[in-house]
Amino acid sequence: MNPILIAVIIVAAIGLIAGLGLSIASKVFAVPVDEKAEAIRECLPGANCGACGFSGCDGYAAALSKGETTDTALCAPGGNDTAKAIGEITGLAAGEVKPMAAVVLCQGHNVNAEIKLEYQGVKSCRMAAQIFGGPKECIYGCIGYGDCVEACQYDAISICDGIARINPYACKACKMCVKTCPKGLIEMMPLEETKAAVLCKNHDKGAVTRKECKAGCIGCMKCVKACEAGAITIDKFCAKVDYEKCTGCGKCHAECPVGAIDVVTLGVRA
Repeated sequence: MNPILIAVIIVAAIGLIAGLGLSIASKVFAVPVDEKAEAIRECLPGANCGACGFSGCDGYAAALSKGETTDTALCAPGGNDTAKAIGEITGLAAGEVKPMAAVVLCQGHNVNAEIKLEYQGVKSCRMAAQIFGGPKECIYGCIGYGDCVEACQYDAISICDGIARINPYACKACKMCVKTCPKGLIEMMPLEETKAAVLCKNHDKGAVTRKECKAGCIGCMKCVKACEAGAITIDKFCAKVDYEKCTGCGKCHAECPVGAIDVVTLGVRA
């Protein structure tokens, strides 16, 4: 027989055997598809932000399908529409997603904050923070190199005068910026509710803070005494607001001698 023909037959036989083997293996080792989880996954926005408390959209969909959670309102980026869609698929009650937006608790912009060094390196907050806490005197303040800007999938964050600012209309409350900020300056606040916000995270004593930033909280306790709702406490020389207790009366803002407290209503146009 022609040697070339023999070689062709051998190669064809090997290919046939290999194909049959792969076909059998695909059946034996096939992973069952969870059709409910797949349907739920289609409802989710695909941000994979982890704001729901699971590994991502796939993790949340699987947990709902398996009954590991019955809360349909954990997807902040998807909002109430997503919660309703999940409820229709699972037969669970469609929960209500409380609208939230991220806020940068810092006013250490180019005018207020003192500079201690000229940073030359990768324009990253996380990298710059390794050099004596960053270029600004206040080691607690926003560095302003935009790690949070890069992390935001919704173009809701920009750098203005050396600090990050968040557009509440564009924010989807995915919390990616919260996880990214090396200073822990970004927190979630309720939308369309008037609340007091302490725009500072400086934990130095008041005399030191005054030298570092013109708008830094000095822990003077005046806001605590002015708050009739008991919503403000002092934690390591810095005021902190309990948004659940805050009534948005504005008395703390009026009493603050350095303007570190503002009363904001996120998501409402003037």
